[in-house]
Amino acid sequence: MVTLELRQISVPPGQRVVLCNISWQEFEAILQELDEHRATRLAYHKGTLEIRMPLPEHEVSKEIIGDMVKILLEELDMDRECFGSTTFKREDMAAGIEPDNCFYIQNHRLMIGKTRLDLTVDPPPDLAIEVDITSKTQLDIYECLGVPELWRYQQGKLQISILQKGKYIDSQNSHIFPQLPVIEAISQFLEMSKTTGTSPAIRAFRKWVREAIATG
Repeated sequence: MVTLELRQISVPPGQRVVLCNISWQEFEAILQELDEHRATRLAYHKGTLEIRMPLPEHEVSKEIIGDMVKILLEELDMDRECFGSTTFKREDMAAGIEPDNCFYIQNHRLMIGKTRLDLTVDPPPDLAIEVDITSKTQLDIYECLGVPELWRYQQGKLQISILQKGKYIDSQNSHIFPQLPVIEAISQFLEMSKTTGTSPAIRAFRKWVREAIATG
């Protein structure tokens, strides 16, 4: 049997490596060895570990979407705690994931000042965001962890999934922002950022949000 160390595995941008028959203890050891100062994202479910390296396009899109969510929350006077790409995991579910971004909104008060998470005690994030360019989001992991709302951006369009009875269903509306057509708006202004630049697109998005709120 050949044994490799993690430092011997190189994942080029836009690519992924899938490791099979990884125990929970091995998953935990890999997390510890890689630590938090890395560009890769991990997803673990029932013995299968995926290590992926995002492309620059991926990183730009997830930052812009995160900024737009923050604008929505600010303009609607809704509090939040942002946990970014924190590792969310539960041993009893044999599941772990690192979203591109995530927010505690309904449960934000419970998470103020938290520096360590235990999903057997703490709630999962209320909203998780994934940008799918070279890989597909593993919905079954998010279902296991019980994340109520999941946004996926792929092929120029935002898709919203709502957790109902342990399974995701596609929705045309966000349960967090039910009064606003966020699918159309976020897709539109994210595409706009590719031609006008990020800052003008973000300013235009904030203006749109204010006008939409004012007109009801």
